[in-house]
Amino acid sequence: MENEFEVIDKTGKKIYLPKRSWAHIAKKHPIMLKYIEEIKSTLKNPTEITDYSLDENVRYYYQYIKSKEQPYKYLVVVVKYLNGKGFIITSYFEKRIK
Repeated sequence: MENEFEVIDKTGKKIYLPKRSWAHIAKKHPIMLKYIEEIKSTLKNPTEITDYSLDENVRYYYQYIKSKEQPYKYLVVVVKYLNGKGFIITSYFEKRIK
C-alpha cells in the first residue's frame, strides 16, 4: 500500500496517510486538499488528542487554525492504531474539540 506521507506524532508513534484515505478526504472534504501540511503539523504538535468512545484504537488529533475564515477553527485528524502504527482515516474541520 502506498502512502501520501508518514510522520512521527507527538507521542513518538509512526502515523501514515494511505493514498486511499487521501482520496476519501479529497472527495468528502475537498477544502482539506490545501491543508496537507497542517495535517502533518496537527499530528506532530496537536492542541489536544482525544479518544473515540466506540473504538479504543482510534484517536482524534485537534489543532486550532487561526487563519480560517469560517466558524470551523479546529482541524481534526482521525487516526486508527493497528500493530503499533497509526493510519489516518479522515481529516476535516470542526467547531470545537469533542
